Amino acid sequence: MSSSATSPLPTVDVLVAGAGPAGIGCALALQSVDSLTYGVIERGVVGQSYRDWPRWTRFLTPSFTGNAFGAIDINAIHPETSPALLLQTDYPSGEAYSHYLSKLVELFELPVVENTMIESVARGARDEFVVTTSRGTVTARNLIWAGGEFSAPHTPEVSGAHLGVHSSQPQAWEPPDGSRVVVIGGYESGIDVACSLVARGHHATVLDPESPWENTGSDPSLTLSPRTRQRLRVAQAGGALDLVGAAAAAISQPNGSYTVTDSTGAHHTSTAPPVLATGYRPHLGPVQHMFATRDDGWPLLNTDDESTLQPGVFLSGPSVRHKNLHLCFIYKFRQRFAHVAKVIGERLDRDTSALRSWKLAGMLVEDVSCCDKECVC
Repeated sequence: MSSSATSPLPTVDVLVAGAGPAGIGCALALQSVDSLTYGVIERGVVGQSYRDWPRWTRFLTPSFTGNAFGAIDINAIHPETSPALLLQTDYPSGEAYSHYLSKLVELFELPVVENTMIESVARGARDEFVVTTSRGTVTARNLIWAGGEFSAPHTPEVSGAHLGVHSSQPQAWEPPDGSRVVVIGGYESGIDVACSLVARGHHATVLDPESPWENTGSDPSLTLSPRTRQRLRVAQAGGALDLVGAAAAAISQPNGSYTVTDSTGAHHTSTAPPVLATGYRPHLGPVQHMFATRDDGWPLLNTDDESTLQPGVFLSGPSVRHKNLHLCFIYKFRQRFAHVAKVIGERLDRDTSALRSWKLAGMLVEDVSCCDKECVC
């Protein structure tokens, strides 16, 4: 299936960095371009970030096998597959979803090199990309960075933030029995961990100045998912969850336990390290210098999800943003796998007609501005 040996790495038309859903999804789309050579490099094993999820974490988006009726499983990254069918669950764990990704690599015989770190990327003398890895050097005419965000947790600018633990860490989900825990951040990750803690006998206080639990709208990137809202109602009914519309200003540890002071001056006690549910930043690693930055700090891309500084360097995954559109869910960023493959294939004068099946399945969107719609109810 995959390789981690020390054989020489080839020159390819496209090198994909990362074997999560974005990287494997792009590889599947590239496979549909005639005579295109490509490969995937992964720092760990296929689906490594999902394997690293805390064991209590589950998908926010439900899987359901509606593929035969034109409703592709929204967690699928190939139109002929369904995580619900393979895994027999609707809200997969990280471990389960990594199994789905590994199965795709096996079934479609994708060229994945595992346990290989990308150390640097530079332009070569012939305008190709010279990629230095822990196993040697590989050259590529195009590069798709699909490194995800899990490796780049965001630490808030709060005094004493080093005393907290990010929600991506197992420790955040497994405090000592009967703990009182302050959660900083009230979007999905914050409410997710808070509800999980309350369900297991802890008390949780969530701080967020924007009170996102009150937001409504049809973009799940900006509001809580229906499943999270259901869990929130259950947690609130038990009286062990407090939602506070204030910002965390400081964290201290005066007497063994922790005190979180909010922007109103109120103090909140946390007997376990406060949880920093403050999201992630793009993990661009050795290609950071190849992307310009938007005013909000996210990578600046052209309409083809390509760097504005380095033609031929593309971004895939949850860090892709166009104006106010956040492609942070799989069902969003998967729409761009086939588009990027099509752009690369056409530039190299290859036959891309096989990608039509992706478009017919609703998994090829060329103009993401059409996705900026509100539902009437």
